Amino acid sequence: QVQLVESGGGSVRPGGSLRLSCTASSNVYSRSTFCVGWFRQAPGKEREGVAGIDRDGSTSYADSVKGRFTISQDNAKNTVYLQMNSLKSEDTAMYYCAADLGCASCSGSWCYTRFASGFGYRGQGTQVTVSS
Repeated sequence: QVQLVESGGGSVRPGGSLRLSCTASSNVYSRSTFCVGWFRQAPGKEREGVAGIDRDGSTSYADSVKGRFTISQDNAKNTVYLQMNSLKSEDTAMYYCAADLGCASCSGSWCYTRFASGFGYRGQGTQVTVSS
C-alpha cells in the first residue's frame, strides 16, 4: 500500500511563498523507477497537473507555474517538495501529492498530466489560499 502525506499548505498574500512537503511510504522510493509530483484542484474547476519529478531528478512543470514553482526531492527522506514563489490568487486550490509507479521519466508534460488524470496514488491534499 502506497501512502502519501502532505504538509505545508496555508494562507498567504499575493506575491508570497509557501513550501509544500509530501512524505511517501518507503515502497515508493525503494523502486528503481517512479514519478512523484503535484496536481491541484480549485472549486468548480478541473484538476490541473502542476509539476513532476522522477527518481533520477528530471522535472517538468505546467506553463502556469513555470518559473515560479520548483519541485525537488530528498530520496533519503522519501520526500518531495514544491517551493511556490510569487503566488497569485489563481494558485488558490487544494494541492495533492501523487505517485505514479509505472512512470520511468518525468522530463515531459505527460508526467504531471498523468497525476491529474488519476493515474497512480494520491494523498489527502493540503489547502493553499492566496488572498489579500
